[in-house]
Amino acid sequence: MLTIFKSIFGASDTRKIDEVLAQGAVIIDVRSVGEFAGGHAKGAVNIPLDQLDAKIAKVKSYKKPIVVCCASGMRSARAKSLLASHGITDLYDAGGWRNIS
Repeated sequence: MLTIFKSIFGASDTRKIDEVLAQGAVIIDVRSVGEFAGGHAKGAVNIPLDQLDAKIAKVKSYKKPIVVCCASGMRSARAKSLLASHGITDLYDAGGWRNIS
């Protein structure tokens, strides 16, 4: 049952996310600017979901693994799907930003 919720809400294997973060992955928080200002994971870059499509070139320029996050995992799942549709493959969904240690 938990696996179903993880797949619906975008939660990934936290050990793998910790691993790629330790290797220098970029954290992209897709919440609104206001939400991001209220708290975020250390080092995260804020690109709201509604602006992500226009910032694909910026995301590709990082040339590092990408970890997406949001408040609950709904927007990060959509962000992961959008980025994957643009050919970004080294991509991880942390779900809620508080899942990132």
